[in-house]
Parts: sequence; C-alpha cells; structure tokens
Amino acid sequence: MIRIKRVYEKAAPGDGTRVLVDRLWPRGLTKRQAAVDTWLRELAPSDELRKWFHARPDAWHTFCKRYLQELSESDAAAHLEELYRLARSKKKLTLLFASKDLRRNNAVVLKHLLEGMRKPPTGTGPGAVRSARERQAKRMSR
Repeated sequence: MIRIKRVYEKAAPGDGTRVLVDRLWPRGLTKRQAAVDTWLRELAPSDELRKWFHARPDAWHTFCKRYLQELSESDAAAHLEELYRLARSKKKLTLLFASKDLRRNNAVVLKHLLEGMRKPPTGTGPGAVRSARERQAKRMSR
C-alpha cells in the first residue's frame, strides 16, 4: 500500500516506511519531528521544473510529463530503483512532501508510477514510435 502525506503531518504507526521525496529539507522541522526513514532528494523535480510549475499551477499535465522525463534520465535511475524496491517489499510506504497542494505535487506522480510498477517512459517504446509515425503522416498530408 502506497500513501502520500505532507511531511508536516504527525507520523503515525500506519505510515510504514516514510520516504521524503523533496529536494530541500522541510522548513522548520527537525529530523526527529519529520520521522523520515529515507530521504530520496534526487527523485525530486529539478529546481528549474519546480519553479516553472510554481509559476504555472494550471499546467499540471505538462509538469507530469516533464517530471517523468527527468525521472527517465540516468541520474535518477538508482534512486528510483530504491523506491521501487521499497514499494515491492509488501510493507506500507508513505511518500512525504512539503507542498501545500495535496493533489498536485511530485509525490502524487511518484505514487502513480509505483502503483503501475513501471518505469518512466524513455521515448523509445512502441507508443513513442507510433506517435512519431502519426506526426510524420500529418506533416506529409499537409
């Protein structure tokens, strides 16, 4: 079972393994208060993407797409593998985030990714090939 929770909420026994997925440590919290088991800061969106989304909160789908692209890059691979390992352990897992927006944050994207237990798209699979062919066909028909 995978849950998401604001890191500022009090830890509960039902949280299981608590994983912080933000790049920066939450302001005003001590390590003891946060009760974080693992901090995977490398899985957080880049500062550039985070700032971009903050300025455009209505661009949720574009943010998700760009964030998944960042997760497909090799820098995040080992840390993403660690998150998959924790999710496969059959224990409860809680992804922690600091954002005030409970519905639109990187922990939500990671939860959906883990629930499907699939890796982020690389842009080279059958769907990407089909999309490329469709775009090419549209250009040729103009």
